[in-house]
Amino acid sequence: MKAVALTHYLPISDPQALFDTELPQPSPTGHDILVRVEAVSVNPVDTKVRAPKDKVEDSPKVLGYDAAGVVESVGDGVTRFNLGDRVYYSGDITRPGTNAEFQLVDERLVGKLPQSLTFAEAAALPLTTITAWEALFTRLSIDRAGSNRGQSILIIGGAGGVGSIAIQLAKLAGLVVIATAARPQSQAWVKQLGADHTVDYSEAMIEKMAQLGHREVDFIANFNNTDAYWAVMAELIRPQGKIVGIVGNQDPLDLNLLKTKSASFTWEFMFTRSMYQTADMADQGQLLDQVAALVDAGKLRTTLGETLSPINAANLRQAHRQIESGRTIGKLVLEGWDR
Repeated sequence: MKAVALTHYLPISDPQALFDTELPQPSPTGHDILVRVEAVSVNPVDTKVRAPKDKVEDSPKVLGYDAAGVVESVGDGVTRFNLGDRVYYSGDITRPGTNAEFQLVDERLVGKLPQSLTFAEAAALPLTTITAWEALFTRLSIDRAGSNRGQSILIIGGAGGVGSIAIQLAKLAGLVVIATAARPQSQAWVKQLGADHTVDYSEAMIEKMAQLGHREVDFIANFNNTDAYWAVMAELIRPQGKIVGIVGNQDPLDLNLLKTKSASFTWEFMFTRSMYQTADMADQGQLLDQVAALVDAGKLRTTLGETLSPINAANLRQAHRQIESGRTIGKLVLEGWDR
């Protein structure tokens, strides 16, 4: 089968950072399904895993953590899917990734493709949607049914993949959403997704938030740089408020800044369930089914921003370059193979 892989961890400018190759097609057993991959999306985690380091793989390593495709075959323990089912999923960071024509994935992590979306539109959703959903509803304990209606949330990184979904989910829960966005294109994007206010993160955020009438907020979801915004978040969070982050810190975080407010901070990492084979692993597949229903009901929209075709090393290198620039709006998807 065709695949895009690496053996050395190199700058994306190097043609060998990602290369085209042929690999054996795997066969499913147990809870695994074999998916014929039709579209994939690229996330910051792809670039972080691929980033230069002193390590060499003994055999080609396939990256990729978002896909949409068709079930080609199933393991003997599979109960949720049949041959020919259209599916979407994010998969497991500890296993071979989505950048291959065929991929094995545990059925418990997989959802049925939204009927109203193309493969490319659906491939934009899984990783960012699971991350945003878990960040808001699991880590911050925001009530999907609306008991937090009218409370405020600051979403840092509003125009990115996770932020683009989080804005929509927060609005569905009835929250007042303030999203960071600097460029006019980014501001227009987050407004289209439902943000009530935008704030330019390149300016003095505390003063700008006060001008918006939100000197304090009930929740903060930081989908960008944890270190850079730590002091700002501690200042803006309301007493007894909650903060969630997804980007690992490089320097020690001073938790004492949150003490007098009895504010809480928690991490969200959407691969936790699959990495540790937690008892609630199936929640992610069920989550994606709920998302599909919201999409088909017109309550949630895809965050697809740009599509490249076909899926190959040249286009994946281009996608990694764009993600590393930090200026991507929405999700970047690759679709189709030269079959």
